[in-house]
Amino acid sequence: MTSEHIILNEHVILTSELVKLLKGGGAHAGIDEALKDLPKELRGARPDKLPYSIWQLVEHIRIAQWDMLEFSKHEKHESPQWPEEYWVKETAPANEEAWEKSIRQINNDREEFIWLLKNEDIYQPIPHGEGQSILREALQIADHNAYHIAEIIVIRRLLGVWN
Repeated sequence: MTSEHIILNEHVILTSELVKLLKGGGAHAGIDEALKDLPKELRGARPDKLPYSIWQLVEHIRIAQWDMLEFSKHEKHESPQWPEEYWVKETAPANEEAWEKSIRQINNDREEFIWLLKNEDIYQPIPHGEGQSILREALQIADHNAYHIAEIIVIRRLLGVWN
């Protein structure tokens, strides 16, 4: 096996592991698992004086992941203002359509980022960035989402609706 084949094989292994990390599973719950069977009336609940609801966490995940995806793709992308535009003020979704749309965007944006991961040079710095690469953005998305998905699970435990 040539060194080029070894490098290609290592790249395939790395991207495969990153995809698993982004989708959740193994040691982390994914967003779909964390939200499965969540009663509609609890989407906006804020137990024990927590500063956010599950809806606000879902929206924060959506906004932040979208921002990292768009930054990775477009030189002219402008990130939302931190922190106010990364957190919605409404504690609950306006309706079922808003809830479903947010979840769908999280999943679609994740799949689009996975496409980048599989089809772009993940090590090359993003030209319009400050040293970021697709690899770094993948790790940041996975870390950020895992952190907030864990918060969703904690809220569900506090509400008594987690296994």
